[in-house]
Amino acid sequence: MITLDKSTEKNTDFLSETIQYLEDRGFENIKADIEGFETPKSYLKKGSEVSITPDIVAERDGERHIFEISLKSKKPRLLKSKWLFLDVLSNMKQYRFKIVTTRGHYKFTDETLSSINLDKKMIKI
Repeated sequence: MITLDKSTEKNTDFLSETIQYLEDRGFENIKADIEGFETPKSYLKKGSEVSITPDIVAERDGERHIFEISLKSKKPRLLKSKWLFLDVLSNMKQYRFKIVTTRGHYKFTDETLSSINLDKKMIKI
């Protein structure tokens, strides 16, 4: 499963902060891989045991949104693969895909997005 260093307390705190940010902006049906919320649907790669789960899935005005938390990672290659997959999935299913980051991680996020030619505006919290 691609979790990408999400188990640390700092990352869990930022995930909670992001959920609060989304709730304040009118998002509903929030699913997140954190205690107290339903876990989003995972996608399994055929022929392997790799499973990809979005960080946050929420709805607003009848549209589904996928949010990915971007924090510095020791495995940027896996992170890039995950973002590319979620971008393709969101385009196929007509969802919105957004990257959420925080101070101290802007440069890492921008460089990662540039390296995979993904043109996304970051939500900065």
